[in-house]
Amino acid sequence: MTSSDNAARGSHQPESRTGFVLTDAPAPADIAAISDALDRFNVEHTGIADRRPLAVLVRDPATRQVVGGLTGRTSLGLFFLDLFYLPPRLRGSRLGTQILRKAEDEARARGCRTAVLYTITFQAPGFYQKYGWKRLGEVPCDPPGTSRVFMTKDLTAPSGESVRSR
Repeated sequence: MTSSDNAARGSHQPESRTGFVLTDAPAPADIAAISDALDRFNVEHTGIADRRPLAVLVRDPATRQVVGGLTGRTSLGLFFLDLFYLPPRLRGSRLGTQILRKAEDEARARGCRTAVLYTITFQAPGFYQKYGWKRLGEVPCDPPGTSRVFMTKDLTAPSGESVRSR
């Protein structure tokens, strides 16, 4: 390869001093480096610096240990619901409804107009649909016959209308 070939391909070739590591155990600092760099890029291009974590935690009253709850983040007018779990003993108690309502209300207070999530067909798509979430699409996954369900919700409706009471 000639030097002109290298120049023509320049930005498409990794630098010789750049390496990569494939891992199933990235350090939290490494994840933060990528996340923070992407956030800086987004801020540079939008002028909006509003990315924030959002969590509604459920603690055991005796131990104060987290036993469930919801985690996500808000950014650029979107609420990303990442994880939502309640132990079986707390399901069916309307606690999930309260958690979802608190998270959606906080997202609205932060200026979010839309929410997004994915769940799995054997998890909770029906729960979210009951509270106004709409399916965007599904992608098959394992085990066979199972899908990841991608959902969205318009958060511009007042809280009382978007998460109805039973």
